[in-house]
Amino acid sequence: MFDVKWIRENPEVFDKGMKRRGLEPLSEQIIDLDIRHRTALTDLQEMQKRRNELSKKISFLKKEGEDAEIQIHEVGAIKRSMSETEEIVSTLSDEIEDLLIEIPNTPDEDVPDGEDEEDNVEVRKVGEPKTFDFKPKLHDELGVSLGLMDFENAAKISGSRFVILKGALARLEKALARFMLDTHTDENGFTEMYTPVLVKDEAMYGTGQLPKFASESFKTENGYWLISTSEITLANMAANHVSKESELPMRFCAYSQCFRSEAGAAGKDTRGMMRQHQFGKVELVSIVKPEDSKAEHEKITKCAEEILEKLGLAYRTVVLCTGDLGFGSHKTYDIEVWLPGEKRYREISSCSNCGDFQSHRMNARFKTDGVKGSKYVHTLNGSGLAVGRTLIAVLENYQREDGSIEIPKVLVPYMGGMEVIPANG
Repeated sequence: MFDVKWIRENPEVFDKGMKRRGLEPLSEQIIDLDIRHRTALTDLQEMQKRRNELSKKISFLKKEGEDAEIQIHEVGAIKRSMSETEEIVSTLSDEIEDLLIEIPNTPDEDVPDGEDEEDNVEVRKVGEPKTFDFKPKLHDELGVSLGLMDFENAAKISGSRFVILKGALARLEKALARFMLDTHTDENGFTEMYTPVLVKDEAMYGTGQLPKFASESFKTENGYWLISTSEITLANMAANHVSKESELPMRFCAYSQCFRSEAGAAGKDTRGMMRQHQFGKVELVSIVKPEDSKAEHEKITKCAEEILEKLGLAYRTVVLCTGDLGFGSHKTYDIEVWLPGEKRYREISSCSNCGDFQSHRMNARFKTDGVKGSKYVHTLNGSGLAVGRTLIAVLENYQREDGSIEIPKVLVPYMGGMEVIPANG
């Protein structure tokens, strides 16, 4: 969310950012509301001052035995005006907040302009796409033929877009998550966290899931939201808090189950595990000083990429254009892994620099010793990685002609020494 003061001081920059997002200029409307709001506040303060002066005079006149009827009448009129003005202040404040909370982040200057994912720009391509001397199968064909991926019973229990993993595939999913967490904590300096999957409205507002993405989220009958990513819980660790500069950067990672309604995705990736209502993900979140966020963005992206490199999976990294940029993102890299069964790259991680967009919503700040005041932190997040999609990539890239699956060497210790999932499951 934007600071009205910043918009007031930088209207052209703000409107340019909105234009690049495909939105109409909004600074004039916001500044007009802000002027009216500040004018009403000033009027209210003047009335409070006059009321206090009159109250003292009334007290003095009564003490002297003199008539204070005129002053008492004026105080009554002021109180009525104050009540009306307080309502105006509250209404204008709500109008400003309702407007600001719906406005997406401005794109970084080096984010390419474009309309949709077709205009995203490739940054790098790493590894050669795997080729086979037989026709590679899709992940769900492989999983079902192994007898270790069950969509039928999952649908019977929970409906479409769910899966049950059995035996070696259930263990492989867990192995991938543990491998990712170990790498990020032991090598990349992140602190592992275990956080709730149920959160309050405030947490969802803080990271920008509400109000825009309410239809894409699951809500319980007693008012909790199921998280779509542990970014929500990890970033909110800094909410309504002033950190010491010496405490930054904060780097958190967590493996969690994530839940998405996939509203608007009807008919898209309906087969297999690619787009599910429930899925596992290892998330990376950094909370840093403003001057460090660009470098931290590169770091988070590299941490995610290195997981794929260690697994021996070919990938490419693209920078999202303005038309494909997420609501709260200032700049985003998507990492896409090669899937032989589909013969194309598919998104497996999204790494975003949100600048101070989330921290304004969460009131997350930091203070430098000896310096007056505080500043808003910058927040960053990235999938490190989506575990289910990584499982898909391992199955398709490490499949053998007989339907067995070779285990990537870095995962063998996590699989109890198992090197191959045999074709008979």
